[in-house]
Amino acid sequence: MPRPMWNGAISFGLVTVPISLEPATESHDVHFRQIHLEDGGRIRYQKRCEIDGEILTEDQIGKAYEVTKDDLVPITDEDLANMPLPTAKAIEIVAFVDAASIDPTSYGAGDYYARPSGPVAAKPYSLLRQALARNEKVAVAKYALRGRERLGLMRPLGEALVIQGLHWGDEIRSPAELAPPETDISEHEIEGALALMETMSVEHLADLGDFLTDHYTEALVEVISAKAEHREAKPVAGEEPEAAPVVDLMAALEASVAKAKESRGETGGPATVHEMPKPKKAVAKKTAAAKRAPAKKTAAKKTAASRRRKSA
Repeated sequence: MPRPMWNGAISFGLVTVPISLEPATESHDVHFRQIHLEDGGRIRYQKRCEIDGEILTEDQIGKAYEVTKDDLVPITDEDLANMPLPTAKAIEIVAFVDAASIDPTSYGAGDYYARPSGPVAAKPYSLLRQALARNEKVAVAKYALRGRERLGLMRPLGEALVIQGLHWGDEIRSPAELAPPETDISEHEIEGALALMETMSVEHLADLGDFLTDHYTEALVEVISAKAEHREAKPVAGEEPEAAPVVDLMAALEASVAKAKESRGETGGPATVHEMPKPKKAVAKKTAAAKRAPAKKTAAKKTAASRRRKSA
């Protein structure tokens, strides 16, 4: 079981839910050590005081804020724990919003599970989780963790509550400088891209199957195992796609649609990009107009015939 990173409570109006936070994700990355190439010895880094040259252990090292190069203000763990901040020991829910209204770029500041602390927290914890699930909204929360105040979203995940950290607005760079120069894109090319997207669409992320496997880490583990066992590494299954310059955009789209259909086991003639169906409202208007047109012509013919009889 992961070690709790934070202990406190969720503040939901006048309701308090004692909880602890623990990581919601874990890393399976392969980590390397630095070595001396000549003899294979490990490279060690020592933390040394610049005043007396003493090599220090972790319990001898503290924090300080650098005001100037020669002026450091020591900050202790007690200073941080006693900060006059409402969120220091509480996760304060400030509002509820639709999850779709949050730009995905805001995510990425850490994901945590909120674990109820003891039997007393079971009922208010379950109440909050079920209310969020039924309301189909996410809770906007503020909390302090690892020496700084954070913004996050709380939502139900299975039988638990998960908090997804958000970046503050001023931490996200503006994409304006990355915009490409204006380019003429035809409606036919847009329809081709939409056709390709439709062909590649799946119902759920889990439907991607083997695409969700980290083949790079698998291959890296095989290389390490092979070297440790003094053998050749087994080749990785699959072929590396060949990058080719795009000369004809529509031809590339149609070829991509054909390849996507082939990978899904669909058969048929050569793939072509057809015009996307028009909205039903537009079709209904045209149909109504077509029905009215003959009626007007018939009325006009009857009026003309009546005039001829009168003149005769």
